[in-house]
Amino acid sequence: MKRFCLALDLKDDATCIAEYDRYHQEVWPTVLESLRACGINEMKIYRTGNRLVMFINTTDDFSFERKKQMDEANPEVQRWETIMSTLQQRIPWAEPEVKWIQLKEVFSFNS
Repeated sequence: MKRFCLALDLKDDATCIAEYDRYHQEVWPTVLESLRACGINEMKIYRTGNRLVMFINTTDDFSFERKKQMDEANPEVQRWETIMSTLQQRIPWAEPEVKWIQLKEVFSFNS
């Protein structure tokens, strides 16, 4: 299993934030199936203000490149991503074409 943590900002607008939350109360079945198909076993998104943090657990053979290719080939996922893009903005230090950026682990504790 692989684990990843990513971050993204929503537009700093109460209406956009509420709409994003609303969409994520009932994620489209096609989008959920696409997550399973690319090797994502678990995904959680947390929000504080307009900052999102996403945790994903994946299969050992998961790759972001393969997920991107699968997403680009799925019209329903593309429609979802188009809607989400109207609500999101990239974190200022992210590369221009990158929405979600992978966070660097700086501390870990296990007891």
